[in-house]
Amino acid sequence: MKKKIIFLTLLFLTIVSHSISLEKNNKLENKISKNLRCLVCQGQSVYDSQSDFAISMKILIKNKINKGESEKEIYEFFRTQYGDWILYEPNLNKNTIFLWIFPIILFIFGGYLIFRNFFKK
Repeated sequence: MKKKIIFLTLLFLTIVSHSISLEKNNKLENKISKNLRCLVCQGQSVYDSQSDFAISMKILIKNKINKGESEKEIYEFFRTQYGDWILYEPNLNKNTIFLWIFPIILFIFGGYLIFRNFFKK
């Protein structure tokens, strides 16, 4: 009787830990696919797209996660394959500095124009 209880407890813990692992993998897969741009569909992420390209990328992401690759390694793979453009949030480097600085410059310039026109009257 005691062996059955121990066996059932171990079986239950195995099932629970496996389901937690699958849920964690699904969350990581969704996070990565939301940050990758679909090259076929303009303006859609891989997560939102149902194109053949996006579906194959989702499968590739799932396979890489199951192999134990990290999120950073997966992003690096896609970046080397397709360039920085595929990432919705590219890393800050000399090629993407304009993408990160332009909104700040635009915000400051727009604030300056509003401030100047408000106090001009």
